[in-house]
Amino acid sequence: MITPTFDWQVNTDEPSDEFVKLVKKQKLDELAAKILWKRELRTEDELTTFLNPSLENLHDPFLFYSMSRAVERIRQAVENQETILIYGDYDADGMTSASIMKTALDEIGAESLVYLPNRFTDGYGPNLDVYKYFIENESVSLIITVDNGVSGHEAVAYAQENACDVIITDHHSLPETLPDAYAIIHPEHPDGRYPFGELAGCGVAFKVACALLEYIPSEMLDLVAIGTVADMMTLTDENRILVKFGIEILKNTERIGLEALINVIDIDKSDITEETIAFQIAPRLNALGRIDDPNPAIELLTGWDENETQAIAEMIDRKNIERKEIVAEMLVAAESQLDDSPVQFIYQTGWNPGVLGIVAGQLLQKTGKPIVMLSEENGLLKGSARSIPTFNIFEALTAHKELFITFGGHAQAAGMTFELANLPEIKAGIADFITKNKLDLSQKNQLILDESITLSDLTLETIKSLSKLAPFGQGNPKPQFLVSDYQVVQSRAMGQGNAHLKLKIQQDKAQIEAVYFGHGAESLDFEQSAPDLAVTLSVNTWNGNTAIQLMVVDARVTGVQLIDLRNQQNQTKIPKNALIFTNNTENSVIMSDVIVVAEVPDSAENLIRLTEILAQHEFVAVYFQNQMTYHYYLTGGGTREQFAKFYKTIYQYPEFDVRYKLKNLADFLKIPDILLVKMVQIFEELEFVTIADGLMTVNKAATKRQFTESQIYQELQETVKMQAFFALSPVRDIYNELKNK
Repeated sequence: MITPTFDWQVNTDEPSDEFVKLVKKQKLDELAAKILWKRELRTEDELTTFLNPSLENLHDPFLFYSMSRAVERIRQAVENQETILIYGDYDADGMTSASIMKTALDEIGAESLVYLPNRFTDGYGPNLDVYKYFIENESVSLIITVDNGVSGHEAVAYAQENACDVIITDHHSLPETLPDAYAIIHPEHPDGRYPFGELAGCGVAFKVACALLEYIPSEMLDLVAIGTVADMMTLTDENRILVKFGIEILKNTERIGLEALINVIDIDKSDITEETIAFQIAPRLNALGRIDDPNPAIELLTGWDENETQAIAEMIDRKNIERKEIVAEMLVAAESQLDDSPVQFIYQTGWNPGVLGIVAGQLLQKTGKPIVMLSEENGLLKGSARSIPTFNIFEALTAHKELFITFGGHAQAAGMTFELANLPEIKAGIADFITKNKLDLSQKNQLILDESITLSDLTLETIKSLSKLAPFGQGNPKPQFLVSDYQVVQSRAMGQGNAHLKLKIQQDKAQIEAVYFGHGAESLDFEQSAPDLAVTLSVNTWNGNTAIQLMVVDARVTGVQLIDLRNQQNQTKIPKNALIFTNNTENSVIMSDVIVVAEVPDSAENLIRLTEILAQHEFVAVYFQNQMTYHYYLTGGGTREQFAKFYKTIYQYPEFDVRYKLKNLADFLKIPDILLVKMVQIFEELEFVTIADGLMTVNKAATKRQFTESQIYQELQETVKMQAFFALSPVRDIYNELKNK
């Protein structure tokens, strides 16, 4: 069944003629003008800034609170030859942040070490034991955190009390009380003046590098682009500039480790976009930190040994394959725990904590509900949460922070550790938060579609024009379009395990292919329903041919979905809670909005029962299997000639054994077995024959009657008509007839 994930809205705001002219001056088409207008651009200056970002428009790094203090302390450490520890994070943002800071410190001659915490042994953020180790064993006297730190009160306090200053550079949500660090560099620091609060951890590290080096080190922007896209930060304002230039640097990167990874993935460097980062590069970097020690990533991103970086790139690729296998197995187990709760808490002993966030994200997409995925060990639950835009899970859980051992994150993503015994109280706190704030979590997230398009209007030039609006991401989403009123030329499952769907659709004379990941089981549904599609545009190159391809984001059917399964064998997935109509089931309270007509009604009473079910409930989907035990519509109800031939034949025998000889008689008369059985029943009803102990005797003194007088004959004729209607009519006609009875 085709079920939309989102609540669709088509943005109908139209640009002014003057704005269209401004856009065309930039050599973009009218569709691009509509998209830009809907991105709330209005003036020529805004348009120029958006389409032609410049490094000159980056904000002054010294607008950060305590940036001058931090820079002064770092330079002092260099002058005094102090050992500096860069303490990062185990995800792609943390890896790139640490690599940026290391590169900047190397350039000014600092003695620095890098440590990325192991999520399994160290956890997220400042770890007291790690801090102790480096202070006591490596004589570290300055720690610079990147992509973490604002929640590390205990470890930071220990360092400061033991002659080791801590400079925190972070972008995560600020707690009510900040650690007593030497300096805190955060774009949203309450005492700061920084004009853009949405930098990633790598963006903050880059701004520190700019302040330290007193110029913009553009060669580091490849790392900034990777970390910013990986952390799903808004690609507006400063981030747009950083990622736009960073992608260009990445296409020509001189980092031999990155080049090795790109070659292992088999990416054409010239084709790298933000999507390449999001779906190819970042998942591999993240995989390392999710299931193993993340520290080799620093050598990959900053090292110059070709053999070592090549080995690391290959190892990271293997880890990504391993991560996918773990996720697939965990997803199946997690789905079995889903229930009707507005916020899903799912846990199991022994789950790999490193991939919980991925599974939570996939379940969020599938259910539309906030998901908290947890692994249990020795009475402790540790895991990740992913939430919908209308539910700030960070705020909801922060209200009960006393129940957590560790906790941190953003409005839509959080990490946590707490005692299993506290789970009921945390769930109750969530329920209370929902009630107090009058939140309706059953509402679907909105999907804003930029425009309704026709296939004939799409060309490669269209995509080329729209590509100038990139990079796309949070805050500047890839344009999404509505496609409707088309015919499905082909619908088939594809990919490993037939998991994905490939369509070929047509409008007038224009044909185009569309791909819908994760919906291979709905191939038949799409073929028969031709639903409205929400799509993005892409280019597919195969065997030297380049063509437009639609990537389906969501699909919806207006009205009831009618799915014809009469000649299908396990080609579609029927919802588990569907109501199954058969001739042997009784009406009961209908608890589903999907019905499967498994059998053709075999009597007037069952036909009435089916029509009453359809009349009393508005189903969103009706599946017609229309199975029959005996196919009388194929045999017909018996002709006059068949009845006459049958009577003439049996009249010659004083007795006929219907138990063992009926099949032979059917073959002799060339009458189908099931019809001949009915003819025998009709003759018995009309008293033309009697049957005792399996022996049929002709009653030669029977009163002359028409076989059409038989009630069994009349019911057979109705059965033939009903079966023919259910077997041969379009399912739309069947549905309408049943609804209108």
